[in-house]
Amino acid sequence: MRSMRTRRDRRRTTTAAFGIIAAAALALTACSGGNSGTGGSAAADDKAVTFTDISVIAPADPGGGWDQTARSFSQVLTEDKLVKSAPVTNIGGAGGTVGLAKLATEKSANTLMVTGSVMVGAVETNASEKRIEDMTPIAKLTEEAAVIVVPKNSPYKDIKSLVDAIVSKGQAVSVTGGSAGGTDHILAGLVLTNAGVKAADVPKKLNYVANSGGGEATTMLLGGNVDAGISGVGEFVKLIESGDLKALAVSSSERVAQLPDVPTLTEKGIDVTATNWRGLVAPGGITDADKTALVDLVTKVHDTKTWQGILETNGWSDAFLTGSEFDTFLTGDIAQTQDTLKAIGLTE
Repeated sequence: MRSMRTRRDRRRTTTAAFGIIAAAALALTACSGGNSGTGGSAAADDKAVTFTDISVIAPADPGGGWDQTARSFSQVLTEDKLVKSAPVTNIGGAGGTVGLAKLATEKSANTLMVTGSVMVGAVETNASEKRIEDMTPIAKLTEEAAVIVVPKNSPYKDIKSLVDAIVSKGQAVSVTGGSAGGTDHILAGLVLTNAGVKAADVPKKLNYVANSGGGEATTMLLGGNVDAGISGVGEFVKLIESGDLKALAVSSSERVAQLPDVPTLTEKGIDVTATNWRGLVAPGGITDADKTALVDLVTKVHDTKTWQGILETNGWSDAFLTGSEFDTFLTGDIAQTQDTLKAIGLTE
């Protein structure tokens, strides 16, 4: 959620001390005695590790962005023969914090879980006992703009008419999206505060229907059970192209290639931009050698033509970061999310 703020907020400079975790500079040598498989690695810290199997956790129900990311990552691992197997397990609930709690109990170093902006927010709004900081950061993978949509027969023909309706009718207008406190929820709150709604009144005005997976939001929209929806462009683009959903605006600073005719919020006078990042974390407490091996493996995935093709197909921006750069980004994103949630009245 790197840019989830208004321009007015951006003028305020916040100084934070970011702890930088230095990854050990361990040289990886081919096939050097690491225990791979589902039990992880038992190699000593000063020896190279090689994983032949990776377990991937999607901390959401099937059909959403985390599920798409997990399955795309698994696809590259196996199709490009980087590992022998990479099964995906869906553990949905509470904005990914149920999956986070499961990862916290995992002892096998060869386990990777998709994380991102949504989980950062959900940890705060759910007061999660387990936090992302307790895990081992591996890589930031992608960023994606959100799109605000309505059903094809909606009376709302543009973003202004939808926002005006929420401001005037409040809870009578329902908006669905991802988990409570996640990027979709935050984006809706920021749009309302930009429209003049006081932060303390946002929870009273905004009838936000949270879902644990993108498939649920789609079903609600197509069934006419909600007035509007917010999700990543990749999750709604096919339904927009088919005419089943109408896109009102995207949350990026510029129009997205997949939806070139859809204006940005800023074009429509709503001074808000937002992107949703996704990445990977491993269990906490793994060895430096295990972390280095996982970072190396994820880097190989990133560099494949298969992965680059997936980015283009889904409209995901390549936002690859590892090592201390990802550590620093994650620390800053958590701090910014805490500030933003307070600023729009979603946390105290």
